[in-house]
Amino acid sequence: MAELENESVDLVVTSPPYNLGIDYRSYDDTSPREDFLLWCADWAGEILRILRPDGSFFLNLGGSPSNPLLPHQLLLALTAPDLFKLQNTFHWIKSISIQTRNDKIISAGHFKPINSQRYVNDCHEFVFHLTRTGSVPLDRRSAGVPYADKSNITRWKHTKGVDRRCRGNTWFIPYETIRSREDQRPHPATFPPALVEQCIRLHGQGSETVLLDPFLGIGSSALAARNQNISTCIGFEIDEQYLQIARERLDNSADQPGQQAAIPLEVEHEPELPL
Repeated sequence: MAELENESVDLVVTSPPYNLGIDYRSYDDTSPREDFLLWCADWAGEILRILRPDGSFFLNLGGSPSNPLLPHQLLLALTAPDLFKLQNTFHWIKSISIQTRNDKIISAGHFKPINSQRYVNDCHEFVFHLTRTGSVPLDRRSAGVPYADKSNITRWKHTKGVDRRCRGNTWFIPYETIRSREDQRPHPATFPPALVEQCIRLHGQGSETVLLDPFLGIGSSALAARNQNISTCIGFEIDEQYLQIARERLDNSADQPGQQAAIPLEVEHEPELPL
């Protein structure tokens, strides 16, 4: 990121290592907590430098039932006086059960079940929306949903007759069902492209958006960029195998019916992690 120009990126969507002992191929996810927070503040400072004044930084973080404070500790580190402002907090819901009005229980999504008498299953993660000022305008309707009660369209003046409302800060975005994790999701901590697409729509700058993911992994952000017709996506990844999988996912998606032809996605490889 040090090679990128000042204020050259519109949107950053990423999920860094969680420092929870996850088994990555090329990274030791067990740093002392203070060292980890200092490292995160370092790369976040680079994001602040390259982000445009009206840019958005969406940071996906999860904890664990036995280590729940990590997302909040990292958020505090990144909202120090000389870094970011927290503008919105979103809850990425991976799995949910809803009781309908006729007492029917509907369960949807995927989660990792845990065997514990102390903790419940962890079915969500955070997405923190960070900006320079805390006052960046968003396209709330673009990332919104239709009204369940259509009478609201005419009841409220702010709708201007459009059947679209703000989705709010809970995003139900399940993983796709897979048959083999090794073959279809060979990375221990990924997010669905749909999560990045929601951030792209909400930020609201369309196909001219310059998107950055400093922890590209197997390329979900690049796939989201293609799906949203974004022409420039910059990614960094230290693991050559993950990077190759990202390229293959892009190639395979371009071959699917209804998908666009390949677009220029800039993906750079760093041989070592700057710790």
